[in-house]
Amino acid sequence: MSWLNEVFQVKKPIIAMCHLQALPGDPGYKRDKGIGWVLDMARKDLIALQKGGVDGVMFSNEFSLPYLTEVEPVTYTTMARIIGELKHDINIPFGVNVLWDPKASIDLAVATDALFVREIFTGVYASDFGLWNTNCGEVIRHQHHIGGQDIKLMFNIVPESASYLGQRDVADIARSTVFNNKPDALCVSGLTAGSETDSSTLKKVKDAVPDTPVFANTGVSLLNVKEQLSIADGTVTATTFKRDGVFNNEIDQARVTAFMDVVRRVRKEDG
Repeated sequence: MSWLNEVFQVKKPIIAMCHLQALPGDPGYKRDKGIGWVLDMARKDLIALQKGGVDGVMFSNEFSLPYLTEVEPVTYTTMARIIGELKHDINIPFGVNVLWDPKASIDLAVATDALFVREIFTGVYASDFGLWNTNCGEVIRHQHHIGGQDIKLMFNIVPESASYLGQRDVADIARSTVFNNKPDALCVSGLTAGSETDSSTLKKVKDAVPDTPVFANTGVSLLNVKEQLSIADGTVTATTFKRDGVFNNEIDQARVTAFMDVVRRVRKEDG
């Protein structure tokens, strides 16, 4: 777990998502409010997350629904502008995720000095976005070609809104992914953002690859964080931090603080 300790300086880090509002080119983009409003919303959420005590933050174009598996350049260039304007406000480690385009995510990470990326790097899926294919070898070569070899890659091996083509056990997927691709971490998700990660699936993955960090990627809440952290090496968390626990709402600092208080108690109990 050396890179986790090095980057986050804590056991079992909590990476909070900073969901950007719909961007230019997205169906939900609010032209009347413009990019300035998107930036203001992101800044408010970022500050609330940091004041609430999370260990890291990851910026994503979460409201770019419906997602593309090859995004338009305006998406990641706008994200780069927003993150660039937020840089003086960011005081914890940060990463990026351009949904769902691994090359664009790495490009954005290089452009903004992000330390980590979460993406779908491997597998072929039947998904809500159509037949979803990947080419990990090409993506990793692109990462090295543009000087991003130090960026940590978090592989989501149970993607949201998708099912792996072929009858493969998740433990086998975890083992072969680690052997073939050497990910820095694996992420295990529920059906959609905010859906609880199945603890039995999480355990199967962690047992299969005990030397690789495994994150609970969705649906971690006050009610289940202790159980999830008894298995996982950290979480990627968003919806539970929002007002009333609703995906579309803004970050509620009080909910973040309450969650992180529980996390700190869990860490203390684990020694």
